[in-house]
Amino acid sequence: EPQLAESLPEISPDGLVYTFKIRKGIFFQNDPCFTNSNGKGRELAAEDFVYSFKRLADIKNEATGYWLFDDRIVGLDEFRTMSAGKHPTEYSLPVEGLQALDRYTLRIILKKPYPQLLWALTMDYAYAVPHEAVEYYKREFLNHPVGTGPYILSAWQRNYRVEYIRNPKWAETGRKEIYPEEGTPDDKGNGLLADAGRTIPFVDRLVQYVIDDESTQWLLFVTGDLESSGVSRDNMNAVLMKGGVLADSLARRGVVLNKSQRLDVYYLGFNMDDPVVGDSSDPVIREKHKKLRQALTCAFNSEDWVKFYHGRITRAKGPIPPGIPDYEDKPTPYPFDLDKAKLLLAGAGYKDGLNPETGRALELSVEMGGADTQQRQAIELVTSFMSKIGIRLNPSYNNWPTFLMKMERRQAQMYQLGWVADYPDAENFLQLFYGKNASPGPNHSNYLNPEYDSLYEKMRIMKESPERTELCRKMSAMVAEDCPWIFMHHPIAYGLQHCWMKNYKPHDFAYGMTKYYRIDTDQRKQWRETYGRKNWQE
Repeated sequence: EPQLAESLPEISPDGLVYTFKIRKGIFFQNDPCFTNSNGKGRELAAEDFVYSFKRLADIKNEATGYWLFDDRIVGLDEFRTMSAGKHPTEYSLPVEGLQALDRYTLRIILKKPYPQLLWALTMDYAYAVPHEAVEYYKREFLNHPVGTGPYILSAWQRNYRVEYIRNPKWAETGRKEIYPEEGTPDDKGNGLLADAGRTIPFVDRLVQYVIDDESTQWLLFVTGDLESSGVSRDNMNAVLMKGGVLADSLARRGVVLNKSQRLDVYYLGFNMDDPVVGDSSDPVIREKHKKLRQALTCAFNSEDWVKFYHGRITRAKGPIPPGIPDYEDKPTPYPFDLDKAKLLLAGAGYKDGLNPETGRALELSVEMGGADTQQRQAIELVTSFMSKIGIRLNPSYNNWPTFLMKMERRQAQMYQLGWVADYPDAENFLQLFYGKNASPGPNHSNYLNPEYDSLYEKMRIMKESPERTELCRKMSAMVAEDCPWIFMHHPIAYGLQHCWMKNYKPHDFAYGMTKYYRIDTDQRKQWRETYGRKNWQE
């Protein structure tokens, strides 16, 4: 939906030129960085996007999101190369593919079609920032964002608390943005349409807490100190009855349950560079290694895995999750099947799981990006699956930075990881197997298949069509056959909210949706008097 733009862009017939009209009357918040106006925020302009996209390309900024524009926009890669020098980057240098035609007209010229561009422009990497703030705060700009939204950051205690307050600039400039009229009321009377047509935001102050301990978060929710909460694995029995229905004890208190399929995939990856589980230039050895990966996939007990997560997941059959248009719901070629796993294992040269070189069980190591209780319990369950075919799986626990370093340096034999969709397109998942994206890129399995790469390069520039869907499904089938991953699951999101929190709507990409929320303070007060901290045990 257009937010900072007047409308969706005008796109040239060849799909290479996008022309946006920027909405007039959008202002950056008041801030001392605007020295020319005594701290009064200035109007957003097309040039702010040109500047911000150059910042993303500037190597000195070490931005993690340049992959969105890499080899996409005419002249931007050359600007990026130039920025690597020792001298300060010259942002006034023109980039042919980024043009502010006038104050309110932005033109982007692409090297080749990029159907995912509109998705990319909704991501935080593409946010517009004012050059005044970057120049004024320098490296401290990281801790002092200056934006155009309904809220501004007022306090930030790292790892504890973030506070936002209503942006007074909206009132000063008469800016009006209304709660959208789409959606339908839910079965608890919290009508999504109740505030349709009203000017947002409804809340004066927002406070977000960083709460690592799930028990603490749960206690704060049930006592009414938090408006919403996730549902931890340990609390599932207290929250849900059979059939996934909300427990009566919570329903009576006006708690609302939201449930939705998430666009994520979780997996156990194999490093295709590894001499035991990976590829080989020798076709005989390569086929044996593939059978080993297929055997381990068949040993993965998907039924017990779903039970471990109390039914909050669905077994992944490939890289594309349900909810993506190109997803195909068909049986996986390597489902849980111990007999098939043992046959494949024997074909790989490891009959009964024995390593012929040692005469003992084949041992494989799997790198983990954390060591909390659930991660340990989960990988212990996986090791028990593999023991059924005689394989010893040894977990290696790392902190997150060390884990990422191992991924980037290709130092893992196996690893456990997940991918959360950046945007709802199959391309975002299929890129994880593209050869040119190998580590330190997102293809951490270092999967290399020339036929796959050729299909990917063709698919990525195509618009949605039956032909594109056919290519996506063909690539998914190739990956399912080669098994660079053991496809574990797609999560189902469970969330709870109190009855006084209005206008909440589950969303796959919920960034910024807070601006629509409203709190019924009278209803909250009454609830707290009835069920609050003093009475929660009852």
